[in-house]
Amino acid sequence: MRRVHLPRSQKRESPMKTRPLLLASLTALLTTTACVTDPETGQRTISKTAIGGIGGALGGYLLGDLVGGRRDRTEKILGAGIGGLAGAGIGAYMDKQERELRARTAGTDVQVIRRGDDLVLNIPSGITFAYDSADVQPQFKRTLDQVASTLAEYNQTYIDVYGHTDSTGSDAYNQTLSERRALSVANYLASQGVQQARIGTRGYGETQPIEPNDTDAGRAANRRVEVKIVPITQNDLRQ
Repeated sequence: MRRVHLPRSQKRESPMKTRPLLLASLTALLTTTACVTDPETGQRTISKTAIGGIGGALGGYLLGDLVGGRRDRTEKILGAGIGGLAGAGIGAYMDKQERELRARTAGTDVQVIRRGDDLVLNIPSGITFAYDSADVQPQFKRTLDQVASTLAEYNQTYIDVYGHTDSTGSDAYNQTLSERRALSVANYLASQGVQQARIGTRGYGETQPIEPNDTDAGRAANRRVEVKIVPITQNDLRQ
């Protein structure tokens, strides 16, 4: 796919208000093979046909290994003195954590999504950050405090924080903004008692859309932060 860079005057993300949307992540293969470019505007989008074809399949970045690699992350966990979960206790532990997170984020735009034994929090950036900013907005800190309290209580988990943008602007700018926002949320969680050893961050820029970027609503959905919560198992700690 030919890469098209927008003018500098368009380099910042569109400040549309976000809304709750179901997570239907696209794979990296889809991102590279299903892009279409408007010959008149140069706008890059993912075809609706391609999105429908995967029908809610989980994106590769959520199915892959932990940020930084499981070995490195496990060494940090061991150094922090955090134990692992075993057998049927894993599912029960994540069930309790899921219920707690749902209760503490009720009435907000934060979505709590269960994927096997993993949890994913989908947080629209419009409620987290001001336009073109990576600073957590004061009005969202109360919700993030509740999330951090739950994550600190259920400490036998790895936590990955992912930043995403829409396709408005240059690739480089979107990549940097997504990294800054992921790091900002991660640092806030750590400041509220979540052990730093458990946390990894990654920015994906505009490469992991969950909606087409050719509508305001689609771009709003794509501007988000996700927090992936993965149980630490005893098998992890023995490797």
